[in-house]
Formats: sequence, structure tokens, C-alpha cells
Amino acid sequence: MTGRVLVVEDDPVIRANVLELLTEEGFEVVAARDGADGVALAKARDPDLVVCDISLPKLDGYGVLRAIREDPALASMPFIFLTAKAERSDMRMGMSLGADDYLTKPFNPRELVARVKSVLRRAGPERRRDEMKELNHGELSINAGKREVYVGDDEIQLAPKEFDLLWELLDHRGLVLTRDQLLERVWGYTFAGDTRTVDVHVRQLRRKLGDASPIVTVWGVGYKVSPAREPAKA
Repeated sequence: MTGRVLVVEDDPVIRANVLELLTEEGFEVVAARDGADGVALAKARDPDLVVCDISLPKLDGYGVLRAIREDPALASMPFIFLTAKAERSDMRMGMSLGADDYLTKPFNPRELVARVKSVLRRAGPERRRDEMKELNHGELSINAGKREVYVGDDEIQLAPKEFDLLWELLDHRGLVLTRDQLLERVWGYTFAGDTRTVDVHVRQLRRKLGDASPIVTVWGVGYKVSPAREPAKA
């Protein structure tokens, strides 16, 4: 797998290590030392993926992600946070803004490479989903090609991985999917990853979909989709 990766990291040692690691894997790598330069490089070089620290000078990682998601030309650009912040609140913030993944320092180099390849693979043209397919569940409808989600007549804005997770669950309604299965199917991990990523995305989906959320927790196992509600009788 090849592609252009933008690394936004102010620590020179970590930045150099990530550049060397990804270059050895065949990626073209460009780097920025602060958030403002990161946004500028994202617009100028159009990378296939961004790996970004949170604690950055001039503009923090959250600001970088906001700027990318608000630019129509960059809005779907895959984004991975690489940060020393491991608190759940930081993870929730990053995911709610539309990050595709989150890796804490110190990190295993092989895991970083696996996550970069996974996010690129899931975002690439080889996505196996039928792009014309639409799923409906009660008042909830989700269109794969347009990547649109509606509750009744109201469109719900979802981050890329929130959309993918909702699709995976709806496409397997009637089955219980474990957190590890969801990590593999949505994020592409073939090893036991951080299942908190799944939980964070489920919480965001429930918040955004409200009463229309069909996701049910199966304690100690994973998640499933509840039966569709019958329309209210007049």
C-alpha cells in the first residue's frame, strides 16, 4: 500500500521516527511542526491521510481537524490522532469532531503502521459496500453512495467512522457483533485493538440519533440492532 501521509507533530524525535517508519513502509510523507502549518500543508499537498498530535503550538490538533472537516475539499480526508493524552474525555472529543482513529503515546510502531493502512484501506476505492445500497430501520434511513443518514426528514451529520459503524450494525441486524469484530470490520484491525474506540463511537451515535438510535448493548459481548419500531397508529 502506498499514499501520501501528512504528519503533524511538534516533538522532533517522534516526528522523525514516524517519518522514517512510514517512509520505510512505502508512503510518501510530508511533515508539519505546528497546527497552522499542518492545515496549510493539508490544503497544499492533499494527503491521503493525516496523523496529528493534539498538543501543538499555534493551533492544537482539535483545531486542525475542525479546519479540515469544515473545508469541502478536505472534509472526507482520513484523520488519526497521535497523542500522549489517554483520558476518555480527550478520546471522545477527537472522535466527536470526526477523527477516524486515536493512538496514544508511547505507541507500538507496528500498530501505528497497521492503523494507517487500515484507515486508508477502509477509505479507499476497494470498499466492498454496495455504493447504491440503502438501509432502512424504522424512521432511520442510511444511503451508502451518498453517505447520508436521515431520521424521518431530518438529515443527521455523522463522522466517517460513525457512519461506517452504524452501517455495519444495521447490515447485520439480528446478530450480536463483538467489539473486536467491529474493530476488524469497521477499522480493519486484525488484532485485538482498543475496544474503547467502539464504545466512544456508539455513544456519539446514540447522542446524535436520539430516540431513533437502534443500537443495543449486549453486556459483556458487544452490540446489536434492536427490532424496528412499528409506526404509531392514528
